[in-house]
Amino acid sequence: MGSRIESLGASLPHGLAGIRRYKRTVIALLLGLCVLLSAVYLLRPASVPDLAQGDASDLARLKADWAAGEMIVLVRHVERCDHSNASCQNTPDGITDRARVVAQGLGAQFKRLGLSRTDLYNSPVTRAVQTSSYMFNSTTTGQDWLFNCKGTLLRDALAHKVAGRNLVLVTHSECMVELEKELNMPGASYGYGTALFLSTAKGNAKAHLLGFLDATDWRSVFTQ
Repeated sequence: MGSRIESLGASLPHGLAGIRRYKRTVIALLLGLCVLLSAVYLLRPASVPDLAQGDASDLARLKADWAAGEMIVLVRHVERCDHSNASCQNTPDGITDRARVVAQGLGAQFKRLGLSRTDLYNSPVTRAVQTSSYMFNSTTTGQDWLFNCKGTLLRDALAHKVAGRNLVLVTHSECMVELEKELNMPGASYGYGTALFLSTAKGNAKAHLLGFLDATDWRSVFTQ
């Protein structure tokens, strides 16, 4: 009996040493995991800024680049009828009747920015044609690149951008997401009438994504 106790006592230091080594190993693994997660967090693509939540400098830059004719703006069409229980404007593949007022309000905000040096294009899909009509009293045809846009929207937008003139494109949420992918930005979900602003102030070969404005945020942002 005595020999067993002595044997157990002799093995305890070795057992404690093993526990200490195990704890150090676990701590080292946890620290390594924390470092890895921190690196992933810091290196992740930045989200698209919400200009309604930004500071005054973001809006000042937007206005300055717009005044210089160096902006590209993608606008998602307003509420589509086939995804709503609201009454249609006229055809099921178009916008709802209540969305007409939203489109007109958006157009009024763009007019406040100034449209004298602005080129307007819209997707050929009915809901985009109607949105453009109510926003700007203007529509274009044959702009399939604003609907069939996978992997090409940024290239096509830059090809249609004229130096010293702004470019407003009435398009679809899928195309806005495609643009973000081309700019290595995380894809976001944009509501009806949301506008996505890109600056080409450094030359038409590139475009810098300034941020987005929801249709309901214009008045609170551009108060003057």
